[in-house]
Amino acid sequence: MKRWIIIALLLALGLWLLPYSVPLLLALATALLLEPSIRRLQESYQLKRAHAVTVIFSLFLVIVGFSLYFLIVILVQQVMALSQKLPYVLSETTKVLDHLIQTWQSYSSSIPQEIIDSLERGVNTVQQMLLSFATNLTQSLVHYIAAIPAFFIHFLVYLVALFLICLDLPQLKQGIKRYLSERTHQRLSMVVTQLSKAGVGFIKAQFLFSLVTFFLALAGLLILGVDYAALMAFIIVVVDILPILGTGSVLVPWGIISIANGDNTLGIGLIVLFVVITVVRRIIEPKVFSTNLGISPLAALVSVYLGFQLLGFIGLFVGPVVVILVETLVKAGVIKWTIKL
Repeated sequence: MKRWIIIALLLALGLWLLPYSVPLLLALATALLLEPSIRRLQESYQLKRAHAVTVIFSLFLVIVGFSLYFLIVILVQQVMALSQKLPYVLSETTKVLDHLIQTWQSYSSSIPQEIIDSLERGVNTVQQMLLSFATNLTQSLVHYIAAIPAFFIHFLVYLVALFLICLDLPQLKQGIKRYLSERTHQRLSMVVTQLSKAGVGFIKAQFLFSLVTFFLALAGLLILGVDYAALMAFIIVVVDILPILGTGSVLVPWGIISIANGDNTLGIGLIVLFVVITVVRRIIEPKVFSTNLGISPLAALVSVYLGFQLLGFIGLFVGPVVVILVETLVKAGVIKWTIKL
């Protein structure tokens, strides 16, 4: 009874500290993902752990550095330029709505004036929403720019913690092992190993999907002659990663507004681009998941499809994760199938 009380208190303490420990938890997760590379480097070149950790950590810093350069330097420049033009774009959008209403009014003289007035009030409401959106977006940009110093402090803590955890990870594992029975340790080691491999594969798969989406969107937007193509392609990728939303949340409304504005070439091109990205993603998803996650193409296809049907967009991620988790628990002996027909 005393042991369970201690466990409950430790869990409560962990949950309370969780919001304050995000950089440390991310560092631990990253260290677990980098551990196979560190071990492989040690075994291949007979290096000491400190040297292997330094090499892998330096490569990680180079990759992160280039990524931050792309995000901060290139994208921030395009965001600032776009934010300056945003009020003009929104003004043009409201003009399009006014033009559509005026055109509709010219063909609807027989409709009661009350309905026309109601529609005009609706258009005015949309205009106010667009102006409010522009104001909120500008304020959000200022807020995020102001938060950059705090972000770099957390990021510095994350990097220092990552390096130290990578150095001491074997000792941390040994410390945890002292509190586990041999059987529990073996099962837990198998589960952690399988989930780590699957986690690395899952991240690689999602990175590949994002990369394919980015370059398809970038190529399509450049062909269509869209300004700030790199920024818009990045926004499409970010929206695609978010739950529920997808590439269609950006491209389809954008295409419809372009067609309503009289730019049929751009509007149709954006809708065609959405179809192309969706088709390519659906074709490569089963193969990429099966290659990187270690499950069969059929299991990957079924898990992706059922996950999408049951949970929507987020099910595309949850489905394969559930399959991997069940397979890992079965291999570890935690789940045993004893039913025979």
